[in-house]
Amino acid sequence: MDYLQIIATMSPETYHSLVRAVELGKWPDGKTVTPPQRENAMQAIIAWGESHLSEQDRVGYIKKKEKVGDSDDTPLETPLNWKE
Repeated sequence: MDYLQIIATMSPETYHSLVRAVELGKWPDGKTVTPPQRENAMQAIIAWGESHLSEQDRVGYIKKKEKVGDSDDTPLETPLNWKE
């Protein structure tokens, strides 16, 4: 079985277990997650999320704020008026 097949058949419970292990730095049995294990788990989490979760539910999603000037009625620059 190749990597993509493993990711495709991974259960949501396994996904959540991997997320928890990466968050806490230890496996459910209490053993420490090694740096290579953390890297592999993070890759699996990202890959599983890409095919099973909406964009907003994926790990690392950042909601983009609307930029000033994106709407048609907001000017890009606001003039500065000096008063004495």
